[in-house]
Amino acid sequence: MTNIRKRRLSVSEYVQGILEGNRMILSRAITLVESSRPQDRRLAEQVLEEIMPHTGGSLRIGITGVPGVGKSTFLESFGLYLTGLDKSIAVLTIDPTSQKTRGSILGDKTRMEELSNDPRAYIRPSPSGKSLGGVHEKTRESMLLCEAAGFDIILIETVGVGQSEVAVEGMVDFFLLLMLAGAGDELQGIKRGIMEIADALVITKSDGDNVARSKIARRQYQNALHLFPPNKTEWYPKVLTCSSVESRGMKEIWTLIKRFEEHMKERDFFHQRRAEQNLRWLEESINCYLLEQFYQDPNIQYLYGDLKKSVSKGKLPVSAAVRKLSEAFLNR
Repeated sequence: MTNIRKRRLSVSEYVQGILEGNRMILSRAITLVESSRPQDRRLAEQVLEEIMPHTGGSLRIGITGVPGVGKSTFLESFGLYLTGLDKSIAVLTIDPTSQKTRGSILGDKTRMEELSNDPRAYIRPSPSGKSLGGVHEKTRESMLLCEAAGFDIILIETVGVGQSEVAVEGMVDFFLLLMLAGAGDELQGIKRGIMEIADALVITKSDGDNVARSKIARRQYQNALHLFPPNKTEWYPKVLTCSSVESRGMKEIWTLIKRFEEHMKERDFFHQRRAEQNLRWLEESINCYLLEQFYQDPNIQYLYGDLKKSVSKGKLPVSAAVRKLSEAFLNR
């Protein structure tokens, strides 16, 4: 075991360890796919290629909400409920990135102590880095590795910074939006963009003096959701309430998620949605790759420096700078 920790693993060792559910090797594999080193990228690609036939069997759930809504507390309570049903779960949490160390600021293992000690749960925090949308740019790859390791459910918790959270919807089967009650005019706080793609809303912290406010907020949000046009799946998002500290409402949330899964599979939308997500992932990856190649080109770096000075001083239109850079890249 000590030898495995120290030396670089081969593709076959990674694959075997992942398929056997070895969490140490799974963690190393996630670190590998998150690496920006060229040699690691090639190795990660080979590992992913080998484990692909063993992916797709997990239920993927994305969870987001504004800071302070209690995402980590909810995740621990909901996660413990699921492990209590004998479900194995992998929790991929995305933390804000430190501008100094580039690491995650608050590791979720410290915020979900009971769940992290549950043998049926695996928690992996990752820094958000430069990626927008509240997720790490390699969250999808990490999710596939966890699926190959045999977890029944993958829970993805986003940073929770607002409207940019929509990125997680493009990689999960069920998108859950957590909301607060009693924080001002509820309807004024509705963000149409993110609410339109949520499959369900949950009003958190419905306990103590907040129970009555939570019930009012639930009615308001449910009424507001009825104003949105129905989507092609014919699923109408529901609004529930819960108390993470009292572990109330978790059964109802899980029942709703399973009902959604059945609804999507009965109408052949479940796998269609995943296929569309894969194609979107392909397009995004192509864009990222081309952008990376563009900025890494030595000629572009040299020309870009000169053009930036001209643009900043108002001597050259942006459109002309873009054309010059494009021509230099295409004619290299």
